Amino acid sequence: MAVPSNVAELLVVRHGETDWNALGRLQGHAESDLNEAGKKQAQAVAEKLASLGLEFAAIYSSDLQRALDTAQAIAEKCQFRSKITVRENLRERCLGDLEGFTRTEARTAAPEALKVFMKNDDSLPIPGGGESMEQLCVRVQDAFEQIASENLGKRVVVVTHGGVLRTSHIIARGLPCIGKVVNASINTFRISDEKEWEICSWGDVGHLQDIGFLNTGFGGDKLSG
Repeated sequence: MAVPSNVAELLVVRHGETDWNALGRLQGHAESDLNEAGKKQAQAVAEKLASLGLEFAAIYSSDLQRALDTAQAIAEKCQFRSKITVRENLRERCLGDLEGFTRTEARTAAPEALKVFMKNDDSLPIPGGGESMEQLCVRVQDAFEQIASENLGKRVVVVTHGGVLRTSHIIARGLPCIGKVVNASINTFRISDEKEWEICSWGDVGHLQDIGFLNTGFGGDKLSG
């Protein structure tokens, strides 16, 4: 199906499962490699995208390795011969002093950061150089709208993180998504030249049924995890 000339279609994928996902550790900008389940998930989502028979004008990825490894699997399976476009502004929310800790550990190791994280105040940045939800929202909106403006009339793949996806749902529909943002899920957006957002599909995990996935998913705020 052709994409209208005044919109871009973004197939947005969360990276595969990591060691820290499985342990419940908050990642943020910190690195954690795909585990064996995550590598299988990356291959499964790559096979699903390849099976659609669609032409992708570009593949974008966060610069964090867990996203890049997932994007590389997609590029190889889809026989995408151009370079993956790496964007730092597609990174997960920066969690400051919370990065690397479970929430239980953070109660002792980073209590002030955890307190801010759990507050209903989107304007407060997390201590230790972390982002507020408002800052994350501005970054995600800019990142997605930039990609859209570069690809009007085209279809692209974007590999990113749970917090970015949850925030993109808020931008598009004005409220958080129901449930978790699952590793290697596919979520389809259309963004117009007038910066109007539409979610065409959300949370497609049919390709993961034979592999499985965690029933937790970080979405950048206290409701996720």
